[in-house]
Amino acid sequence: MITLGPAVFDARTGALRTIGAVPVTGLRLDVWRATTDNDDGAAWQSDLRYGPLWRGLGLHRTRHRLDTVEAGEDALTVRTRVAPAGRELGLSAVYRWTSDGDRLRLTVSTVPDGDWTVPLPRLGIRFGLAAADRVRWYGGGPGEAYPDTRTASRIARWQSTVDELQTPYVRPQENGARIDVRRAELDGLRVEGDPAYWFTARRWTTEQLDAAAHRTDLVPGSGSGAGVWVHLDHGQHGIGSQSLRSGPAAPVPPAGRAGGVLVRLLPDPRCGDQVTDTAEKPGVLYAPIG
Repeated sequence: MITLGPAVFDARTGALRTIGAVPVTGLRLDVWRATTDNDDGAAWQSDLRYGPLWRGLGLHRTRHRLDTVEAGEDALTVRTRVAPAGRELGLSAVYRWTSDGDRLRLTVSTVPDGDWTVPLPRLGIRFGLAAADRVRWYGGGPGEAYPDTRTASRIARWQSTVDELQTPYVRPQENGARIDVRRAELDGLRVEGDPAYWFTARRWTTEQLDAAAHRTDLVPGSGSGAGVWVHLDHGQHGIGSQSLRSGPAAPVPPAGRAGGVLVRLLPDPRCGDQVTDTAEKPGVLYAPIG
């Protein structure tokens, strides 16, 4: 094992295991999302539909290859390659961990390899927590927001449950992202971004959400290895409008820095406490209708 500030890593793989007393699993670069109705469109539509292009490229079945783990006195660097199975193109991803003793800092850099002809569905990191219920964040709310659906999002302090963060579309698909988040707290963990990031937390993986045909197909924690999956995205593909033949805004290029460029993770024993300071009170208790 490797200890860096409040965190413990697997010495062989460089995988993050715990931050303080909080177990963490499966932290990695993530470029896939459960395609939306607008991503997929309809077979009779002749205009550009990114969902079929993404699947044709194999972005729903990316593989993660570990290249090197480089441990120093004050830093840990993990170099990987992320690529669709059976394809020549991919992403070189470098995870650099540092610490000031109390906080853990992560910078993820990506470099495209090969001929990328489509933007990414998303660019960020995801990780699993054993359990989480209450979530507090400072950023956009109260509801979900994407690059081209953010008009109603207001920057404030919010709180919710993980279940209430979900938007119950008839067909399960990408949903529930909160935009421009500067700080989020859940399950004894605080996540700070520099700059802001998209924040999503749900009780199933993206793969499970993508495979579900009905909401009843989604079983919390079923075979996923974690109770809650957290996404911190540097970029998200827009939603668009197939009915208006309008393409999505802000396509995500396959290069840059993921996880909000800079993410600080630190144990926060206050996360489960009642908010008492007036300056820390949320703007609203978010409870979606329906």
